Amino acid sequence: MRREGQVLVFDADDTLWENNVLFERVIDDFTHWLEHPTLDRTEIRAILDDIQAANAVTHGYGSKMFLRSLGECLERLRERPATAAERRHLDELVAALVEHRVELVPGVAETLADLGSRHDLLLLTKGDMDEQQRKLDVSGLAPHFRDIHIVAEKNLDTYRWLTREHGLTPTTSWMIGNSPKSDILPARQAGMNAVFIPNDNTWALEQSELDPADGGVLLLQRFSQLPDHF
Repeated sequence: MRREGQVLVFDADDTLWENNVLFERVIDDFTHWLEHPTLDRTEIRAILDDIQAANAVTHGYGSKMFLRSLGECLERLRERPATAAERRHLDELVAALVEHRVELVPGVAETLADLGSRHDLLLLTKGDMDEQQRKLDVSGLAPHFRDIHIVAEKNLDTYRWLTREHGLTPTTSWMIGNSPKSDILPARQAGMNAVFIPNDNTWALEQSELDPADGGVLLLQRFSQLPDHF
């Protein structure tokens, strides 16, 4: 049975629009181009993941951190500084991320319009402020949300702040996203409910184990299923 008048908080990347699949395409091009003499593409990817994990802590998320990580990976594997030509090539690879047209997940616009007619909708996304704002502007989805927050990180403190900022009642508030690490687990720790909508292209560093017995997490396969429950 659906309940009206709840607060629904939405993630953006890989929940409202496709994001990580674009990075995966660049990584695929990068590992093909690198042609390391002893490491295969899986081993190169593992090294790049480690570099990105470290850089995310100090440099945040988005294409700038990603470009830095590609450069560091190249220099580590080739054991020398990158040449000017190599830097230009990396710039060209990453430029596609910034210039790429936003691709909405199927049914998102219609579903948000439906949900907004009976619930209070908020947006909570992490990453580079300018990049996230650009994607939001291009998406045309901003009018669906009462408020929008672009933050550096999404952890327990973020959700506690969000609860205070909007005077939320956690038991009637839901975080909706694709990332166990950033959307589901910290929201649950803050006392909110959560809707987990997996995306096959979710970044490896956003994965984490969920408790299948947690009754506060609703698992859906498609974004368009949300009106069946809200």
